[in-house]
Amino acid sequence: MTTLAGPVTLAGLRAPSRVLFGPHETNLGRDREFSERHVAYYARRAAGGAGVIVTETASVHPSDWPYERAPLASACGPSWKSIVDSCRPALVLAGLGHAGAQGSSAYSQSALWAPSRVPDVATRELPMEMEPGDIRAVVAGFREAALLAAESGLDGVEIDAGQYSLLRQFLSGLTNLRDDDYGRDRVRLLREVLEAVRGPARIVGLRLSCDELAPWAGITPEQGAAVVRELAGLVDYVVPVRGSGMSASATRPDLHTEPGFNLGLCRAVTGTRKVLQGSVVDPVQAARALDEGVADLVEMTRAQIADPDLVAKVRAGQAPRPCVLSNQKCRVRDVRNPIVSCVGEPRSGHETEDPVLEGADRPRDVLIAGGGPAGLEAARVLAMRGHRVELAEGSDRLGGMLRVAAKVGGRARLAALADWLEAEVRRLGVRISMGTAVREADIVATGSVPGPRSYQVSSGTVVDVVDLLSGHKLPAGPVVLADPAGDHVAVGVAELLAAQGEQVAIVSQDLVIGKQLSLTGDLADANARLRRAGVRLVKRSLLREVHAGHAVVEDAHTGARQEIECAVVIHCGHRLPRESAFGRERAGDCVAPRTVHEAILEGRRAALALCEESVLT
Repeated sequence: MTTLAGPVTLAGLRAPSRVLFGPHETNLGRDREFSERHVAYYARRAAGGAGVIVTETASVHPSDWPYERAPLASACGPSWKSIVDSCRPALVLAGLGHAGAQGSSAYSQSALWAPSRVPDVATRELPMEMEPGDIRAVVAGFREAALLAAESGLDGVEIDAGQYSLLRQFLSGLTNLRDDDYGRDRVRLLREVLEAVRGPARIVGLRLSCDELAPWAGITPEQGAAVVRELAGLVDYVVPVRGSGMSASATRPDLHTEPGFNLGLCRAVTGTRKVLQGSVVDPVQAARALDEGVADLVEMTRAQIADPDLVAKVRAGQAPRPCVLSNQKCRVRDVRNPIVSCVGEPRSGHETEDPVLEGADRPRDVLIAGGGPAGLEAARVLAMRGHRVELAEGSDRLGGMLRVAAKVGGRARLAALADWLEAEVRRLGVRISMGTAVREADIVATGSVPGPRSYQVSSGTVVDVVDLLSGHKLPAGPVVLADPAGDHVAVGVAELLAAQGEQVAIVSQDLVIGKQLSLTGDLADANARLRRAGVRLVKRSLLREVHAGHAVVEDAHTGARQEIECAVVIHCGHRLPRESAFGRERAGDCVAPRTVHEAILEGRRAALALCEESVLT
């Protein structure tokens, strides 16, 4: 781990570690500027040991307004300076880019700019073809942004030619159909941009899509490597990434994709220093890539959202809080405009408003009922503050619903967070009583029970999904999953059962199965996996009756009914709070069953509320 946590020099400037915190959407902005929330967010990672911080990609020209709070470089001078001042000794680079046809016209109310009139695969919007004057304006925008970044004290810039970028669109045969010099030489615009920023910027990095996963016309790994060799003299490092509009989930996949998926792509690139990117969240994997010469630095963005102190903990020989790669809170480019955060570290993105956890309170005895994620986090925080904590758990295992969720197909990584929370409370000396139910406690975090069902059951069999995942044996025959929630549960259980050879159908009122997975980027991939597994998708339908041997479903639009073969229904719906104990504070599912993020957040808040009582008394 010495190499990972040790210093590295870029263009004569020293970074305190080889860990890079990469550019990503945060929705922390104020108008189109970086805000004080950005400053605190980046400063927290710098304090935790990040060696290089690349700020959220700023648009270099007003024609680009890809999402509501996207930074505009020309407005970012003062806030860039504040970020630099707060992040030393880390090196700070400005992410610079233009989204082109992958942007949005909703805010600018103007046509999108693109190399050619090729509708975007995702939005289907037809862009305008850029004229020579438009191209010159973009190059000038990059130059002026680099100048402003240098004047603001930044150490350099990172140019975005990755998945969501105009520069990639010019490089690709999928989107560049021009017959002028910018079509005959697709690298020309990127070369001109790098030459334009090379003077003002001390460090020049390049984020480059080296594989669009569309070999019939897109950038291939061989072509990507050739581009790097051609431009190596203009950059100080390159971050090889994969993906394009044809493969939107490939650049930032969720936990179904193994970490380090760009190792091969990074190995193939030569000619300049390289940064390994691709769901790298394990310090051991990152250190191995450095030791084997695969890369010179490692981007660990989501890992540092999950634990800002990742590098500091590596130096101290401690285990950082794991990133489970669920994308549930850190993927924020959607219509809700959520603020970046993390299911396991709710303070991420909220550094300016949430209190720090460390402190020294007047010690008191605290009893917590429930050893799920809410109870574990409450116990961890209270023990960190010096209190004497007892955790009473009614079952024979800590982790609660988090461990159940880890049994859903494709979501095994969630167990790592449960393991870490358990290890932390044990390390901090929390007294744990297993198989113990209490009627009254200081903090109640006793979880949930099965919720209501909106269908009639006559002689058929219905099993709650939690019981199934806890070991309930199913009768032989076809399985129907009732999915009123539309999230990852029914999808993952269907994959799990199909892999075991079961005949499976999912019944959902939605037009697409797993509708909520659009928020994590897994919607298209999940439906493709279900189809490959042979799962029957009963869409736009409501489960109405369950009988021995069959179920009755009703078309949500027409009311027409049909019977489907069924030996057992697995209910994957919402749950209700468990009302089993009394206490001053309640947290997690016993308030309202939701996700692990809310459970940990409320467990932390309950603990801090008791800490405040301790101070006052």
